[in-house]
Amino acid sequence: MLDRTGRYAHVRQPKDVWFLAGCFGGAVERRCAVPSDRPLFMPAFNMWCPNGTYIPPLPQAHGTVHVDGQQHPVVTIDAARMFDVRGAFLNPVTRVRRVVPMRVWGIWAMVDQFSPGEHTVRLDGTNGHGFEVTATYHLVVR
Repeated sequence: MLDRTGRYAHVRQPKDVWFLAGCFGGAVERRCAVPSDRPLFMPAFNMWCPNGTYIPPLPQAHGTVHVDGQQHPVVTIDAARMFDVRGAFLNPVTRVRRVVPMRVWGIWAMVDQFSPGEHTVRLDGTNGHGFEVTATYHLVVR
């Protein structure tokens, strides 16, 4: 999430899905290569809350995902139960390497495998109260 350019987008990606990160507010533009054999999972808007922190209802929150200029379906995910997240070194969400119980709420999208070539993905979201995020990805799918 702190990578403003996409230079580190490949670091610690799992083998079954590829994550595209949002940002902590404002806008970022990233360029990266992604494999053609995995779906991409990404947030239009989300909140991560450690150690059972309460996430208040966000009825005015909104998010969109556009793939190559076309709007892509999104779903709201509310993890009412906590799950364990193991952070990587300097991970801005967990802030530590150990396992942290997390609760998450967000507006997410999954895009099936892309065809090889160049694609653009744009994530836009807001909490409905002035906080906004935009992440634009210029992808090279291999």
